[in-house]
Amino acid sequence: MASTAQTAGGEGKLARGYTLDTGTLIAAALAVCVAQIGLAIPAVLNGLFQKDLGTSAAQLTWISDAFLVPITLLELTFGVVGDMFGRKRLLLVGAALMVAGEVIAVLTPGPGTAHDTRVIVLWAGQALAGIGAAALFPTSLAMVAAGTHTARSRGRGISIWAAALSSGGFVSPVIGGALATASFGSDPNASWHWAFAAVAGLAALSFVVSALLAKSSSSPEGRSLDWPGQVSIAIGMFALLFAVIQASSYGWAATQVIVAFCVAAVFLAIFIAVEARVRAPLLRPELFGNRAFAVTAAVTVIGMFSFLGTAYAASIRLSAIQLFSPLTTSAAFVLIQAFALVLQPLNERLLPHVNPRWVLGTGFAFIAGGDFWLSTQSSPGGTIFPVVAPLAVVGIGFAFAIASVTAVAVNTVPLRLTGMASATTSLLRDFGFTLGPAIIGAIALRRAASRIHAHVASSSALAHALHVFYSLPAHVPPAEHAKVAAAVAAVRSGPLGANAVPAAIPGPGGRLIPFNPLKQVAFHALSNSYSLGFFVCFVAAAFSALLVLVVLSRMHGAREEGRAPIPGAVPAL
Repeated sequence: MASTAQTAGGEGKLARGYTLDTGTLIAAALAVCVAQIGLAIPAVLNGLFQKDLGTSAAQLTWISDAFLVPITLLELTFGVVGDMFGRKRLLLVGAALMVAGEVIAVLTPGPGTAHDTRVIVLWAGQALAGIGAAALFPTSLAMVAAGTHTARSRGRGISIWAAALSSGGFVSPVIGGALATASFGSDPNASWHWAFAAVAGLAALSFVVSALLAKSSSSPEGRSLDWPGQVSIAIGMFALLFAVIQASSYGWAATQVIVAFCVAAVFLAIFIAVEARVRAPLLRPELFGNRAFAVTAAVTVIGMFSFLGTAYAASIRLSAIQLFSPLTTSAAFVLIQAFALVLQPLNERLLPHVNPRWVLGTGFAFIAGGDFWLSTQSSPGGTIFPVVAPLAVVGIGFAFAIASVTAVAVNTVPLRLTGMASATTSLLRDFGFTLGPAIIGAIALRRAASRIHAHVASSSALAHALHVFYSLPAHVPPAEHAKVAAAVAAVRSGPLGANAVPAAIPGPGGRLIPFNPLKQVAFHALSNSYSLGFFVCFVAAAFSALLVLVVLSRMHGAREEGRAPIPGAVPAL
């Protein structure tokens, strides 16, 4: 087992002879797995959040994106911090922040507290945990990339890292689903709290493993904190994500959405101008002068948008539309994430020997095929079988895409820039991840609301029944008032709320009494709208596949790039 070459200049300064050891690889793999578990844990809980918290469309999207947004904003910053001050320290800080954030989520108040307060506390916990994950994603990848110096060793290291990331994606829903199902239907508040408690425990385990096994490294040459760059990209990216997410509730033409897009454009332009002038930039613009890196950057955003958009749409379809239990919903995420672990040995052999564009393009082609298949499936009640095979196809595609997109990005830069390339790749990947739920949610929910409105407008009988339903709180006994008022408020909140309230309720003698007249209308509107969401993901994945296979195929020496030693690294023996 090789050890890190230390210098008097600081902790773990990377020497040319440094090689990734087994302990560091274990710590890095566990760290990225835990970060992905935290990212994915809300996926199977969306139905419970809707039921327990009565969230609006935007609030439900923000529960997931409160974790994702800090990752997107801070990954470049943490890439610099790890290069300058030591990557092991950053693994420890990231794991500690994840523990703290998940504990806050666990402590979200119960139903006796005001609705908005409960949602805000959950957002705060998710955001703090997301800051921790923002440190873990790029740092774990940089530790792998910095210690691997040949195509074979890097192919193995990155395939293991990618398999660990994807493993977190399917372990998380299983953990959340099992814990939530233990009390599903009786106490949804307690059930989803337990899921966040499990993530806190795993983050604590990652902290201990990193402290005991990881060897630190750093690459401080030419790196600085670059405060103007960090501030400008943070404001620009937050404004962009805020605009996209809020559009799900207020529409793309809303004043706040348009203002946020303008702010994003201004500050991202400032970031580009700053990075072109500072001596030690947060992100070197010349990285994008490398066509392989630039094309990979584009397909990373678009392709990862299509993948997580697919996962989000599947989550909403199964948990919030068909109202399956969290454990049943978790089966979908095993299908779309587990293949990266199953196919890890194959990826390890492919990456050093096969032109990366074939692996990457094939991966996105599989995702596109699965998405098109999903877009043709209806949402019948009682079974998940119609989505099993297409989700498996998406999962196979993701297994190839996540390993190859990471390898292409970090292989195209010198060894001294692996920290920057790792952070940039993580930023682009997670930016695509963040856009997935936001854009697909905005498209599907706006379409569903429009279809429901049109149906009500065209049916006087339905409009009358809805009017009677809305007036129910004024005519029920005081003991039933709060429950009925909550149901009416849920139906008014939007398509997901209208679908969550039952069409009929038990009456005297067990007889069912008609209750929510919008239930079936909302179900079919949501089913149709999320099928459109899958089709949007198909278009994005197909475009990514074409971009890789057509543009990268014209690059000179693309095949040799997949076989050659890593630029700036120790030559292969």
